[in-house]
Amino acid sequence: MAITFTRAFTARAEHIDELGHVNNAVWVQWIQDMATAHWDAVARPDDRAAFFWVVTRHEIDYRGNIDEGECVTGATWIEGPARGATSLRRVDFRDAAGKVIVSAATTWAMLDRASGRLVRVRPEVLAPFVS
Repeated sequence: MAITFTRAFTARAEHIDELGHVNNAVWVQWIQDMATAHWDAVARPDDRAAFFWVVTRHEIDYRGNIDEGECVTGATWIEGPARGATSLRRVDFRDAAGKVIVSAATTWAMLDRASGRLVRVRPEVLAPFVS
């Protein structure tokens, strides 16, 4: 079972678009921020030193939004085993009422820091992210 990592975000004036709510590009940045914070908090130090991740795909469902000053709680987890050099990450953002307003499935590829090349994600790299 995957271990969930959470983080809160507050919409600031610079996050708001002409429609009066958080811009889609900001949601994408928050998704990336969640993934990076999760990796930094949970990965083994040797893995953080040896590897880094790049996103290869974002699939995002927008079911709501928030206005300036409002907060969301993001929750992220690794879904299923790795496939070669890639791993699937899920992210849900819940509003103050607990409703999921943005949900994403993102695919990330792991690269070796020294060579910059794709590497197969070994089970022990993802082990700290599952119970």
